[in-house]
Amino acid sequence: MENYSYYSYLTATVAYLFLLPLSLIGIKKNPVVIPLTVAIVFSLIWSGYTAFLIHNDELFTSESLPLETLRNSAWFCLLSAFISRQQFNNNYLLLFKSRLANGLALLIAFTLVLEVFSDLRYQVQQLFGQDLRLFAHVVFAIIGLMLVEQLYRNATPDSHWTIKFLCLGLGALFTIDFIVYSKSLLFAQLDSLLWNSRGFINALIVPLLAVSILRLQTNNVLRITASRKIVFHTTVLLGSGLYLILMSLAGFYIRDYGGSWGGIAQIIFIFLALLLLSILFVSGKVRAMTKVFVNKHFLHYRYDYRDEWIKLSKTIAELDSINELSGFIIKTLSELADCSGGGLWLKNEQGDFYLAEESFLGFYPPQLIKADQSLIQFMSKKQWVIDFVEFSNSPEVYDKVDLTQWQAEQNNISLIIPLFRQNEIAAFVVLTKAKVPRQLIWEDHDLLKTVGMQLANALALSHASDALSRARQFEAYNRLSAFLVHDLKNLVTQVSLIVKNAEKHKYNPEFIDDSIETLVNVIYKIEHLLSQLKKGLVVKTDNKIIINLAEVIKDVAIQQAGNKPALQVTENLNKIEVLGEKEKITAILGHLVQNAQEATADNGFVSLELSKDEHQAIIKVIDNGTGMDNKFIAERLFKPFDTTKGNAGMGIGVYEARDYIVKYSGSCDVESKLGEGTTFTIKLPLAKQES
Repeated sequence: MENYSYYSYLTATVAYLFLLPLSLIGIKKNPVVIPLTVAIVFSLIWSGYTAFLIHNDELFTSESLPLETLRNSAWFCLLSAFISRQQFNNNYLLLFKSRLANGLALLIAFTLVLEVFSDLRYQVQQLFGQDLRLFAHVVFAIIGLMLVEQLYRNATPDSHWTIKFLCLGLGALFTIDFIVYSKSLLFAQLDSLLWNSRGFINALIVPLLAVSILRLQTNNVLRITASRKIVFHTTVLLGSGLYLILMSLAGFYIRDYGGSWGGIAQIIFIFLALLLLSILFVSGKVRAMTKVFVNKHFLHYRYDYRDEWIKLSKTIAELDSINELSGFIIKTLSELADCSGGGLWLKNEQGDFYLAEESFLGFYPPQLIKADQSLIQFMSKKQWVIDFVEFSNSPEVYDKVDLTQWQAEQNNISLIIPLFRQNEIAAFVVLTKAKVPRQLIWEDHDLLKTVGMQLANALALSHASDALSRARQFEAYNRLSAFLVHDLKNLVTQVSLIVKNAEKHKYNPEFIDDSIETLVNVIYKIEHLLSQLKKGLVVKTDNKIIINLAEVIKDVAIQQAGNKPALQVTENLNKIEVLGEKEKITAILGHLVQNAQEATADNGFVSLELSKDEHQAIIKVIDNGTGMDNKFIAERLFKPFDTTKGNAGMGIGVYEARDYIVKYSGSCDVESKLGEGTTFTIKLPLAKQES
């Protein structure tokens, strides 16, 4: 074993000896040549001195540890130089400006004193009951891994090619050191096998260092950024390392002072400690608390705006539809606020807000928020994010808005975030309580409002794409109508010829035969056209006349008499007059009644009611059929070319009905529940009678 350890460290010495002149080649091209050379020199001295001690049978680990501490310090300086060069354009400025660097220097100095002065070390060991040198070298290994992680994670893609083998080599070096000293700390003695193998391991990482040195001499792009991600991961890594050290010390204490059951107690304790650490790693609340702690105490700004903006833009670009966008908006804002769920209310054509999507909201939310409610008015005027933590601390801030329907404790609401586009509210999001409740600061408000504006723009773009698609459908429909008009004109010409010549040839059998044949052809062509369109072409006119709705109701009843269930008509007056087009209103009501009959079983009921109040005529089409849900009514019912009948319909009937009613200053409202039925209510202003 003595020869093995000697040749192990001798191999490392030879490897570092060959590496030293390589680091001096192209010295002017290497931006970190001084700290790199110093680190290689100390590594060479450390491995050579250790081999010398083993060869002379005078191996005392206490004599090689000071050189190992200096070797670690030199590698720390090299890693710090990489980071400092990008941040300050200076290799060493970070070492003087960073408090962590100053604290590390004090730790290194204290460790060197203990390792050099044996009398002092003995007194300290008696005081603490533990050799602090092992503890210090475990800390050095953790710090080395932290610096390697920070260097690689925050390097730009251009720099990865240069430093990746350096990070691999030093990562392996500090990992084996951590294993050696943590195990030695646990059992209060050095692991001789691992200790003796470190020489060969150091020799194996030299080729990796050599590759990085050659790349440093040809590529001096060292752009490394310190993001909040690395601060978070580094904090977690450091905390985990300290936790494991403390648990190792506790396990050591239990083993030595636990009596005959000490060994078993130590195993159980270490297992429970590792289990607890694993639970903490997967806990969302612990991660949220860690982020809050890091943001408060280590970072000048809470958020990395560039990272958030790029991530959001990339994700939005990958979305395909408005349905995906609705869920994405809730997920994005929930993650920013560390919440578990929420709901999205979108603005409809009437200016009201309907619930478009919800995810783990935790209570039954209002389906529709009217535009004149105080919540909408408050958000439109103030353009604030409503913070319920702030509301509980300072209710006077929100004295002009009624939050009672959201405030209930069981609702578990934390934030209401408006999404603005061109200073107009386009939607708003309600979020559940955060995993770590806290009052928002100005940075939170700025980020949420900024992200909200981008999400509102994405919504507007999605709506614009949808509108463009409908416009193209209208264009296709208009083109089809032009062909239809042309064909109908030809058919009308044929029928007109029959009528024109009927008086003259009505007693001619051949004329009768030709007329019948022509009419059969006309019927065939019309049926063919109808089979393509599925509905008759509606010709738009603006002939406004006074019509009696009572007569219209009777006509609709006659039209739909053959359908099931039978239409029930209720009319209290014989004369209710409005301005409009009789044929158009008859077609609209006939379409609504037919839809109701198709949605209702044969043994159900469909009724058509006519009444009036002081200013309006009121028509209701009521059925107890399948019904519709709120989302379908809000998003699809009045959308043209969106039909649930497949090829049996074109999806324009209800759209045209509402469009026509609104054009005559009326309204068309829908109330429906799945499985219970639907009520269409049409209101038209009464015609003014001349005296």
